[in-house]
Amino acid sequence: MKALVFAAGLGERMRPLTLGTPKPLLVAGDKPLIAWHLEKLAAIGVDEVVVNTSWLAECFPEVLGDGSRWGLRVGGLYEGPVPLETGGGMWNALSRLSPDGAPFIAVNGDIWSDYDFARLPREPRGLAHLVLVDNPAHNPGGDFALDGDRVLSEGPRRLTFSGIGVYRPALFDGWREVIGDAPGAADTPPRFKLAPLLRAAMHRGDVTGEYHAGAWTDVGTPERLAMLDAELRTA
Repeated sequence: MKALVFAAGLGERMRPLTLGTPKPLLVAGDKPLIAWHLEKLAAIGVDEVVVNTSWLAECFPEVLGDGSRWGLRVGGLYEGPVPLETGGGMWNALSRLSPDGAPFIAVNGDIWSDYDFARLPREPRGLAHLVLVDNPAHNPGGDFALDGDRVLSEGPRRLTFSGIGVYRPALFDGWREVIGDAPGAADTPPRFKLAPLLRAAMHRGDVTGEYHAGAWTDVGTPERLAMLDAELRTA
């Protein structure tokens, strides 16, 4: 199984920390954020990881090498100076992630969680399987709703998408009709968000999910990074 780590963000909210270091390479608990993911991916048998990059892309091979220290093949995929967003970034990496149409894992490079990646389904029932968490203070309204093991656009049990999921390439079938004329969609390669494709799949009942009650941090500010680092160092 292969995996994508989203690492192309500009890290603007994390400045000045990200002026010389991309956000996924910032250290929490004595190791870069992305290293926590690579360890977990290797532990469940993932053999290849694609890291999409933009801001300070040259820093990733300097820190990660070829991934052999984790027993992985890690390779970067440079998107240019303007990131392709989540949908465009995943679409751009599909030929490397799933040349045979198999499901793959994707995880945001700027989160930390104690979620056990072994719980992720190798063959999701639908087009995607998402891990959802309690709504943090900075996202009180949540992203999606969970009804049993189905993820819905709307519903009473609103939760936040953790940034951890499993996807089938077929999620992108007909993506242009779903995205329409959104800014960047006509670029080469296209730039667009993943959420509209997920919502369209949810409408068809093609997205499953699960609730993770454990630890999770969206490392979006220097203050959150400092809190996470302190917690990990004292754990």
